[in-house]
Amino acid sequence: MAERPTGSPSQLPFFVYGTLRPGLVNHDRHLTGRCAEARPAVLAGAALHEGPGFPYAVPAPGRRVVGDLLTIRPDVYARVLTELDELEECRPDGSGLYVRVQLPVLVTDAPERRTRPAWVYLAGPAQAARLRAAPTLIPSGDWTDRWTAGPA
Repeated sequence: MAERPTGSPSQLPFFVYGTLRPGLVNHDRHLTGRCAEARPAVLAGAALHEGPGFPYAVPAPGRRVVGDLLTIRPDVYARVLTELDELEECRPDGSGLYVRVQLPVLVTDAPERRTRPAWVYLAGPAQAARLRAAPTLIPSGDWTDRWTAGPA
């Protein structure tokens, strides 16, 4: 299921669900002008947890995470991949805050609602264990709801 970061990954789109979503702070800093396409999407089989400060997706059957599928322009893809791995503290040995894995993501605005493979940053092992021990779930699976839904 998981693919570790490598020196020559395929140019998969990225499924983003937190500060990298269009209109949010890290999208503006790292992705504005670098995306060829942004589509609403859903990652099935994962739960969304409040950070501190940012969200984590953790594998969880029966749950889902709402986000966006971003296709990066080919001319900047390698640079964006490196920058996002650094931003997410994604380390090749899996010891970082996040791990980057290839997972199927459902594009929700297409009439056929098709599934596409994408890079997804999931909580790294230590973060996932902490969140499973003391969950901070965002029940809707949509990080932007934390500003509008009030306390869970």
